[in-house]
Amino acid sequence: MSDHHSRRDPASGRARKRAIREYATQAGVAYSVAARHLDSVGLRPGETLAAYGRTIYPIGSDPHRQLLVERRERRSFEERVSDARRAAALPHGRARHLAERFPPSRGRVGSGVGRLYHGNGREELLAMLYIVIGTGSPGLVPEVGDLAWIAEMGEDTALDTACADVDREARRLLEQEPLALWSSIQEALTIAERSGDGQVRQEAIRQTALLSAMMTPRLGYAGEPYVEGLPIVGARQILDALLIVADDGHTPGTRVRLRAQPNDARSATIIGARWGSAGPPVGYLVWLDGATAPLSARPDDLIVLAGQETLPR
Repeated sequence: MSDHHSRRDPASGRARKRAIREYATQAGVAYSVAARHLDSVGLRPGETLAAYGRTIYPIGSDPHRQLLVERRERRSFEERVSDARRAAALPHGRARHLAERFPPSRGRVGSGVGRLYHGNGREELLAMLYIVIGTGSPGLVPEVGDLAWIAEMGEDTALDTACADVDREARRLLEQEPLALWSSIQEALTIAERSGDGQVRQEAIRQTALLSAMMTPRLGYAGEPYVEGLPIVGARQILDALLIVADDGHTPGTRVRLRAQPNDARSATIIGARWGSAGPPVGYLVWLDGATAPLSARPDDLIVLAGQETLPR
């Protein structure tokens, strides 16, 4: 019996020390502080609080998405520059870039989570959001020449930095009720259609036609039109992942468990993030395995499960 423990205890001790070192590095705290924190919250080896670290492409149950992400990481420099040039072209070029950069996925079987980053027209909706910003808050939109120069570096994150304000504003717009969002888009497109810039005018006309095709108006309460067809959830998740690239956090699809239920065998899946005016997510929307509705949680209340390896961004 003593021989058995003498063989196992050192290995267990090494695993714990490794977990503490990793957590201390991720949290930016001293080893002793990390050790106390690990013990107090009941973290297991390989786990971390959702308030720390970053998961961009969680490896889950969708091998096709993993293949797309890995293939994208192997692009040549010429391909990277070509893609960056497109990502620098607001509104539609960047919208298409983001839709391809964060392809559709699906939740783990049995989790109750369906499709992620999904929805027909999510690319078009993202482009419409940039048009809304361009007409209502033009000061947030970077200069075309600056973006074109940055694109020649072939680095997505360099463009992300330049577009940080406009991207965060696009995510904020998606917090509106569907009817309010629809009205904002229609108003912006009407303004853009009268632009003196021919390219802007033509893009607005094209997006107006697309918006009409996406919508299915019907009468709702008190005769108000109700909007179907806007892929709001999928567009939110794309922008969540984009903002997390720069500001840390954990993207939709990341597997977690709740600190409040340490003995609960069920885990959960992050399906969305809540944002402040700056910085990483201030909260998450999660779907507990077997649940019938999502719930909100603070980053400190969630533990990212071990094995959430992050693919290259």
